[in-house]
Amino acid sequence: MNAIASIDLARWRAGGPAAAEIEHEVDEGLRRAGFLLVYGHGVPEGLAGDVRAAARRFFALPAAVREKYAVTVGGRGWIGPGKEANGYAEGTRTPPDLKETFAVGADTPTGDRAVDDVWFLPNVWPDEVRELRDLVTAYTAAVRTLSDELLALFAAALQLPANPFQNLAGRPTWTCNINHYPPLTTVGAPEPGQFRIGPHTDFGTVTVLDREPGAGGLQVYTEAEGWADAPYDPAALTVNIGDLLAYWSGQRWPSGRHRVLPPQATAPEEDLVSLIYFYELDHDAVVTPLTPPIGRVGNLPPVVSAEFLRVRLDAITIG
Repeated sequence: MNAIASIDLARWRAGGPAAAEIEHEVDEGLRRAGFLLVYGHGVPEGLAGDVRAAARRFFALPAAVREKYAVTVGGRGWIGPGKEANGYAEGTRTPPDLKETFAVGADTPTGDRAVDDVWFLPNVWPDEVRELRDLVTAYTAAVRTLSDELLALFAAALQLPANPFQNLAGRPTWTCNINHYPPLTTVGAPEPGQFRIGPHTDFGTVTVLDREPGAGGLQVYTEAEGWADAPYDPAALTVNIGDLLAYWSGQRWPSGRHRVLPPQATAPEEDLVSLIYFYELDHDAVVTPLTPPIGRVGNLPPVVSAEFLRVRLDAITIG
């Protein structure tokens, strides 16, 4: 899918003309699709695979065991089937997404209970898969470092004199969802309009995705091409920007619209696990959109990160 640019962060780190080329490619690629395929990302080789294997051991536990860790969307623990419908974020009432999730998040409380009880809940780790804690902690630390570097790159891509995100992400909110997409033989035939994840955009700044390809896999929407399968390379990570960063850009860059297809009759045993890291900013960060000529839309008011995100999270929660 040519709409999605492939970039190598190692070339950007090298500086000079190569870095300038990467910055141009990032701006053009994000303007087309809100998505990038990122090489040279620095996440240790094999770490995501180890997380995925441990997560599979958790998802293979009996439902009664997983239920001990059950939470709703935005919580820390197991979000079972039928709890989320991402299509609601676009105002489309779809059947629940065909997935289950193990979710963790930022565990750096502020001391303000009203804030911490929403954005910095303690993580919950399954006693039955003890290795999951250390693996996920290492993975999210590596991906947070990558996310901060991506934000610095995005500021450079717009030739800003300084990286504004350095002062907006000292104690950021973030969530890492480990999504399990069971096979058709387990969930049965999808209802009309039902997906593994319905069409939507993400809500924060950057999303970093480590995924497994499949017949019922990720698709990306662009104005030029409509829906198309996202490119995949095991050496790269898929990155898209969310609504908050799109807003900051003055709508220069669209929030990457995407969906995950339902399990397909041609691959009834396909069973996938994806690692999705949703990065945001400090809960009280004030985001002031870029104005023209960098931004495309003028007179957009500043927003507070947590308030901006909360409305969107509530929209996709069922029950």
